[in-house]
Parts: sequence; structure tokens; C-alpha cells
Amino acid sequence: MEKIKVLLVDDHTIVRQGLRVLLEVEPDITVVGEAETGRQALQMTRKLSPDVVVMDIAMPNLNRLEATRQIIKEMPAARVLVLSSYSDDEYVQQLTEAGAAGYLLKQTAVADLIKAVREVRRGNAFFSPSISKRLLEQYREAFLGGTPARKRTDLTTREAEVLQSIAEGRTNKYIAAELCISIKTVEKHRQQVMNKLNIHDIAGLTRYAISKGIIERSALL
Repeated sequence: MEKIKVLLVDDHTIVRQGLRVLLEVEPDITVVGEAETGRQALQMTRKLSPDVVVMDIAMPNLNRLEATRQIIKEMPAARVLVLSSYSDDEYVQQLTEAGAAGYLLKQTAVADLIKAVREVRRGNAFFSPSISKRLLEQYREAFLGGTPARKRTDLTTREAEVLQSIAEGRTNKYIAAELCISIKTVEKHRQQVMNKLNIHDIAGLTRYAISKGIIERSALL
């Protein structure tokens, strides 16, 4: 029997260890690697060709949305299963549009993770029950003409990376070096992010990033 190859991506070692134990007791699943950041996830996906990438959404360097986009772009056969403590409708939608096959709340991971891995490997989508219920209600309302679709503010891949770095307290010089772009380009992206979100101070951008799960509050401590 060919096992489902899983790559675990989370910046907390204890979380990865717990997920590994949970998955590897199953005879049809094997964990082929672990990554701490979005960039590591992309590199290890290229190297290991996992069937399923189980990824926390709040990670340093390259956030979950950009990591998902790039993994799917480079390895379209890989299935990305997002783990999160947040159930924000906007980010569920953005991640599924980016190519994620599933969105699982950490609160229900113990109960649902095994099933979710198997389902997305088969080519199906999988969402935590509470998210599935909400999505179904939204589609029903839209179908019946009850409520219009929610307006979203979409950041480009680069803008999202800059937002994350700003919220993590990085300087323009650091961001420019990290992303291999000029400081002037960083400043341009920074202004575009502020304009799109209508947030014009660093504290506000940081609060926004925390509220959306782009970074975790603990990352600022």
C-alpha cells in the first residue's frame, strides 16, 4: 500500500510533534518532513514532493496565503490543508482561491485531521464542520438573492509579504534585503497596503495582521 506523504508546517515544534504522532499511528500515512516557515515549506515541497502539506496559517517569513499560492503553482499535484485558530470568512475564501484544498480549525484537528488528510489526497475539499455550515449558508443566501457577496480587499502577493514583515517589526531596509527589492519599492508597497486597507499607522497594520491570523501575537513578544 502506497502511503500518503505529508509535510508538516508550523513554527511551533511541539505542535508539529503532536501532529506527527497523530498522523503516523495511521498505517496509510507517513510524515516525510517538517518545516518552520513558509519559505522552508516551499523548499521542502520541491525536495520531498509530499501529497499533502498540512500548514499553519501564521508563520514567519512567507505567510500562509503566499506559501499556498507558490506551492500550488510549482507543485500542482500537492494538496494544501490549512490549520488555523481563526475562522475568518475572508481568509477562508482567499486561501481556497489560492488553491488550498481544505481549512481545518485547530480546535477540531484531533477529531478531523486524519479524515481531512485522506479526503484532500483523494482530490476532495475538506472544511471544519463550523466553516462548512457557514459557507453553505452563504451560498444559499447568495443563490436566493438574500445578501450580496462580501466585498474583499485583495492584497497582491508582494503586498501581503510586506504587510507581514511590517507587522513583525521589520525595517524597510530589512524587508528590501529579505525580498530582494529596493527600499523605494518597499515604501511603494507599504503605501499601497495602507491605502487598500485604509490603515495609516504601523500599530493599526499590526492589529490587522494579528486579527487576520497573518502573524501571532506571541511573535511580537
